[in-house]
Amino acid sequence: MNPEQKIVPINITDEMKSAYIDYSMSVIISRALPDVRDGLKPVHRRVLYGMHELGLVHNKAHKKSARIVGEVLGKYHPHGDSSVYDTMVRMAQDWSLRYTLVDGQGNFGSVDGDSPAAMRYTEARLAKISAEMLADIEKETVDYQYNFDDTLQEPTVLPTRIPNLLVNGASGIAVGMATNMLPHNLTEVCEGIIAYLHNKEIDVEGLMQYIKGPDFPTGGTIYGTQGVRQAFETGRGRITLRGKAEVEEVNGRTAIIVREIPYQVNKANLIQKIAELVNMKKIEGITDIRDESDRKGMRIVIILRRDANAQVVLSKLYKYSALQSFFGVNNICLVDGRPRLLSLKELIVEFVKFRMQVIERRSLFDLKKNEARAHILIGLLAALDRLDEVIALIRASKNGEEAREALMNFDFSPKGDALDSFLAEFPLEGGKLSEKQAKAILDMRLQRLTGLERDRLQEEFKGIMAEIEDLKDILARAERRESIIEEELQEVVAKYGDERLTDITHAAGEISIEDMIKNERVVVTISHLGYIKRTASSEYQTQSRGGRGSKAAATRDKDFMEHLFVSNTHDYLLLFTQKGRCHWKRVYEIPEGGKSTKGRAIQNFVELPEDDKVKAYIVLKDLKDDEFLDSHFLTFATRKGLVKKTPLRAYSRPRSAGINAITFKEGDELLEVKLTNGKSEIMLAASNGKAIRFSEEDVRSMGRMAAGVKGMRMEEGVELIGMITFAEGEEEKKIANISENGLGKCTELEEYRIQSRGGKGIKTMQLTEKTGKLIAIKAVTDRDDLMIINKSGLTIRFTVEQLPINGRSTQGVKLINLKGGDAIADVALIKDADRGEEEDMVEEGEASSDEAAAPTEE
Repeated sequence: MNPEQKIVPINITDEMKSAYIDYSMSVIISRALPDVRDGLKPVHRRVLYGMHELGLVHNKAHKKSARIVGEVLGKYHPHGDSSVYDTMVRMAQDWSLRYTLVDGQGNFGSVDGDSPAAMRYTEARLAKISAEMLADIEKETVDYQYNFDDTLQEPTVLPTRIPNLLVNGASGIAVGMATNMLPHNLTEVCEGIIAYLHNKEIDVEGLMQYIKGPDFPTGGTIYGTQGVRQAFETGRGRITLRGKAEVEEVNGRTAIIVREIPYQVNKANLIQKIAELVNMKKIEGITDIRDESDRKGMRIVIILRRDANAQVVLSKLYKYSALQSFFGVNNICLVDGRPRLLSLKELIVEFVKFRMQVIERRSLFDLKKNEARAHILIGLLAALDRLDEVIALIRASKNGEEAREALMNFDFSPKGDALDSFLAEFPLEGGKLSEKQAKAILDMRLQRLTGLERDRLQEEFKGIMAEIEDLKDILARAERRESIIEEELQEVVAKYGDERLTDITHAAGEISIEDMIKNERVVVTISHLGYIKRTASSEYQTQSRGGRGSKAAATRDKDFMEHLFVSNTHDYLLLFTQKGRCHWKRVYEIPEGGKSTKGRAIQNFVELPEDDKVKAYIVLKDLKDDEFLDSHFLTFATRKGLVKKTPLRAYSRPRSAGINAITFKEGDELLEVKLTNGKSEIMLAASNGKAIRFSEEDVRSMGRMAAGVKGMRMEEGVELIGMITFAEGEEEKKIANISENGLGKCTELEEYRIQSRGGKGIKTMQLTEKTGKLIAIKAVTDRDDLMIINKSGLTIRFTVEQLPINGRSTQGVKLINLKGGDAIADVALIKDADRGEEEDMVEEGEASSDEAAAPTEE
């Protein structure tokens, strides 16, 4: 070992801590975090300053990007050229910055993530707004530091007039910390700063009257103001941003058109992700995705299947894809060289403090400059007052140096003559000229000796003296500096202000599909083979009794509509299967289809075994209301005449595969399920035309797995066909009876006496070979409609008030003409039905209305 060398033992832990801290601070200050004053990191600042030094202002020609990158690398930023070029490219992308700082010419990438062209192909210059970032930089408004080799000086910060950190935001990862500051609208931010200048005690709520929230260059919609408020108050928050989409018709097909996507989302990756979700069957109902974006704007076209619900598909796109994104706000920036987490008000305070310093330094610079010029003008005007003597003195001098010395020694004290007007008002200090004044007199051109030029010098002097007084007032009073800040912000808004691109909605929280889907009445149909759909109730127009009917659904061979009911799209639907399983769905999840469409297999929406099918349903407004769940029951009826009552709460949380709802005895199956309140009355009707009415209190409450008790005793071959429930205090209703051959009537409820559970019942309809078996029994009012659907798919809708009121032992009247072999499959009750215009709807190729049955008593 060289004897001159010396090894000093150190603690490696201490050395690593020290070295790592040095490295951390270097990354934090020199690379990753923006300065609170101009909102720029060093590389951004150096690019803008380098372009400024090259004279690349907005009204000059573009220059090659390679020329700019070389200037910045060689003078200020000794790193890789890609870091400089990538920075300049991003400042030119209108989907990356809310207000671009660089005006690029050429391929600067795309929102699809395409790379920009090489720097030798593209050109750039400063954007017009960048002039505000660099305004007054030549007036010693900011400090300078030496560059990496101490040969040049660069600014430590730009004297920006715009609050760039709030306007364009910033993001970066340092060592042990990160920043993510979102962009805002320039007009709103300037108005918020002005509001702060007027009221220093303004709080975040007051500032939010002006600064509504982030404003992203790609638009979109912010959902909820809670995250925005939290970010404004604390500097940290979580903001939900959605792309903007509309449902339109494209070539006769329903399509979702996406016109704006969330900030920093790659459009190509978004489309690819949606395609993957469709292939994984996580999102159903999409048949095609096309990107039709062009120079006019973004347009992603998502074609939907004909039976798909556009709003449900859109809600799933928001839930599973980047069409909805979350942004974590983390307002960490450098304040006096140290990282700090700042609230909205603190960011504004720091910007105002910086602008106060800039205006003070600018005013001081201008004051010195004006005082220096005033000093020269005083000398010139003093010489003009003693013009003849000055000329003689100069002519008598051998050279310029002697003339300068003579002028400096000449006595310019006022003498009271007519020419002493200027010197009398502004006498020279000691009556002598300074060296600068003497030199200025010697450099003065002869044309300045004219009377007109003398007047101009006097006017210039008066103007400069007024400016000096104004600048001294600015330096003396903070109120003046604040008013200048306000004026400059107003000028910035007038030049560059624009409308918000990002909407804000107050619908905070999780994705609410209900908020997107109109709550409207629909008709839900389920076929015998298990095909389900929902159709707008307006498609089913009211007909006169005895009409022929219209084609309802083109079902498959040997299939027919078995269930048909009316509900609202926001309702909950409990589906009960033939084997006693319960499934939970929302009505808007059911595929939409026209009246003549088949629908889709219900197995696509609920997990049903091949040998099971839906037999009953319950429509509920809410399954989360504890009081409602505890005060209501589900009452079951089976084909064999059993009834069971179970608390509703037992069915409020079904699993995806369903839950067991009831246990059957051998050969039995589910017929009907009703919602009751524990004190209702129950009426059961059988296919032999008998009915029984008893109190719900006769049926004790049981668990989900119970089989029930006997509700009606029936003969061999007779089955239960319907169950009606009546709540206490409910409006008086009539009992509608309809037979399988299309006859029907209404009977007053009072004709059915209350019996004990388990009896044979009493007659509710006189059955003959002409009437066929009893097919349905309903509790109705005159405001209701009945909808009949037969096994061939024909439907007819008519008002209850058109039905005659007959006794229990009558057959009723003909309701619908049935062609040979056809029979009624189901009857649905439409409560408080909306009356449409009566319209004869005759199936194409069928007989006209003159072949319809005449209403006759049987």
